[in-house]
Amino acid sequence: MAPWIAMSVLVGPGRYELAVGIALALAVALVIVGRVRHPGTSFKILEVSDVVFFAVMAVIGIFASAGTHRWLEDYSGEISNIALLVIALGSMAVRMPFTLQYAREQVPRELWHEPAFLRTNYYITGVWGAAFGVAAISGAYGDLVLHNSNNLWTGWVIQIAAIIVALQFTQWYPEVVRARVRQERNAPGPPEPPRQQPAHPAGGLSDSGGHHGARLRRRADMAGCGADRAGRAARQIADPPPGGRGRYPDSPGMTDACAG
Repeated sequence: MAPWIAMSVLVGPGRYELAVGIALALAVALVIVGRVRHPGTSFKILEVSDVVFFAVMAVIGIFASAGTHRWLEDYSGEISNIALLVIALGSMAVRMPFTLQYAREQVPRELWHEPAFLRTNYYITGVWGAAFGVAAISGAYGDLVLHNSNNLWTGWVIQIAAIIVALQFTQWYPEVVRARVRQERNAPGPPEPPRQQPAHPAGGLSDSGGHHGARLRRRADMAGCGADRAGRAARQIADPPPGGRGRYPDSPGMTDACAG
């Protein structure tokens, strides 16, 4: 999610081309580094989509008028959320939910077509798509109807709550599936976990005066954390760690983003 985070940090009045250019460069660099570090692995839907999205945005920026630039700067959050929603839904439409490619690299090939393994990836990807959709609608309502991109509810609470729900579902649902599989096989293990109550998304937000860029940065950080956890959660379904209840560690570089 580094390109999305870079875009959200840098975008602002008069900085659209800079933000998109750096995001595109990061997206291309990540694809190249991924092939160098892991030769023979497949191209991921997420990383290819990143390159395509930011390349298109860069081309638009080259030919766009000053008014279009201002519009893109004002609605970059909604555009990003809609793009992520399309990526999530599109990956499911082609029967390759975006978490599946990462999870398959961590489990034996004979588990790739297990119904529980596939279903878990579809559900987690779908929940993330719904979270991005809710965030896009909420942001658009604040911008277009309330004319206040920093409204506490539409700009912060609703959008962050959607991401928190997706994060908690990513943690909760795999353990539910594993418990049900154990029950079907009469295998020992912990019972199905209860439903989690989402944390209050407005914690630490006392007013609506936060900056639009800070909102985008936080949302991008949480989305990146969620994508990492989604891949590990899908792995746990097909290949649980020793002891049955342990968790695989966060991917390198994601620990700080997922903290707090």
